[in-house]
Amino acid sequence: MIQYTLKCSQDHRFDSWFQSAEAFDKLKAAGMVTCAICGDSSVEKAIMAPRVRPSRSAAKTPEAPAANDKPLSQPANPAEQALSDMRKQVEENSDYVGSNFATEARAMHVGDAPERSIYGEAKPEEAKSLIEDGVPVVPLPFVPGRKSN
Repeated sequence: MIQYTLKCSQDHRFDSWFQSAEAFDKLKAAGMVTCAICGDSSVEKAIMAPRVRPSRSAAKTPEAPAANDKPLSQPANPAEQALSDMRKQVEENSDYVGSNFATEARAMHVGDAPERSIYGEAKPEEAKSLIEDGVPVVPLPFVPGRKSN
């Protein structure tokens, strides 16, 4: 198998796998290679960097991590740290309602339940319905931890 980066006459770029270089040439000659974006059949190979693996004898053994490397359980960058902080804030200051999120949010919105901060899961159609009805909800950028209700 060989992977080529291809581009069409509209300058769309995409990758595709072929059985061999000869298979690509045959399919292209038969007009069976088309742009994955616009369907244009005027497709050429684009310039790409080859993937070359080192020989087994040249492969290095992994070095031991330095003493100042962070463990994998710690955030690797400021964005991961911000998400971790946000998750902690939400979990400490909100009630987890699990799959009852849509029902609870709607009840609070219409006044049938006391207002409080909640988080949980909602199916896409439930979330869309809440938004259409003016219920103030936002998606979380993380999956809530599983807790019992």
